[in-house]
Amino acid sequence: MTGISLTYHNKQKAVAGKFLLMGALILFLFILNIALGSISIPPYEILKILSGAETGRASWQGIVLDTRLPQAFTAVLAGAALGVSGLMMQTLFRNPLAGPSVLGVSSGASLGVALLMMIVSVPDIRIITQNQISSNFSVVFAAFAGAFAVLLLIMILAAKFRNNTTILIIGIMIAYIISAIVGILQFYSLKEDLQAFVIWGLGSFANVSWQQHAFFFPVVFIGIAISVFMIKPMNALLLGDNYARNLGFNTRRISILLIVAAGILVAVVTAYCGPIAFLGIAIPHLSRNLFKSSDHFINVPGTILSGMMLALFCNMVARLPGFDGALPINAITSLIGAPLVIWVIIKSKHYQKAI
Repeated sequence: MTGISLTYHNKQKAVAGKFLLMGALILFLFILNIALGSISIPPYEILKILSGAETGRASWQGIVLDTRLPQAFTAVLAGAALGVSGLMMQTLFRNPLAGPSVLGVSSGASLGVALLMMIVSVPDIRIITQNQISSNFSVVFAAFAGAFAVLLLIMILAAKFRNNTTILIIGIMIAYIISAIVGILQFYSLKEDLQAFVIWGLGSFANVSWQQHAFFFPVVFIGIAISVFMIKPMNALLLGDNYARNLGFNTRRISILLIVAAGILVAVVTAYCGPIAFLGIAIPHLSRNLFKSSDHFINVPGTILSGMMLALFCNMVARLPGFDGALPINAITSLIGAPLVIWVIIKSKHYQKAI
């Protein structure tokens, strides 16, 4: 008995040590995100700016406080949100390839933005000026409207169908239908509007200002808080719906809460940052491989930290000195996320047990 307790204690210490190491790495990457870019700023100058002391160049203060700091903060929140939403979807559907976009919520956001641009393109029903199409508020509102319209549809279907596999298939089909509609809208859109839509679709962590964080941060926090609240039910779901029901859990209510929480996180990140590819699928696998556990008491905080770490790394790579401007974040997340998933699947001998 003493040996079992000692082993459990050592495992807890190992997990705590990994959490601390990941926290330190996140802080290091956060500082690098602020320091690196087309203009490199020494770390000691960053500390001066953050502490309110005078710095060598006045222009650095604006770059750090108004541009790079909110961008790094956005990457932290978006990475955590997408990672947790992916973990909830993979647990709910017990499918390692399930991700934040599996229910078509991010596709709904794309449809909302495409519809906004289509309306602007038609002279007879022009209700928004050409300058307003590029405003963050109109794009964010359109993306939110599209995302929540799809989420509402999924919620209605989830209330009628108890089979999670059926909901998964319907969500994938909805995403295909929306993609077809978006393709038609792109065909009829003006060249300028099509270019704006393509740029939005490349994704970016640089579009969220401090004023917008007044909404972005609380929504992400609420979605992540729901995931923490759902740790025990998600652990029960890993062993099957019947086992969860025998433990007294309402599996239908759990499914709805997980779908709502994941949908909210995907909607807010897609609305403000565009459709970010592969992070939601890759991050849960990274967490499981790092901690060698399927326990959500470990995986939920592990996924949050892994999401922050990977998003900061991708954002740093996209803005490395030497690039002409910033590379599309979607290109970086796909180049890093896809091989990461392949590597984890091949490397992990206990992969199937972790799912």
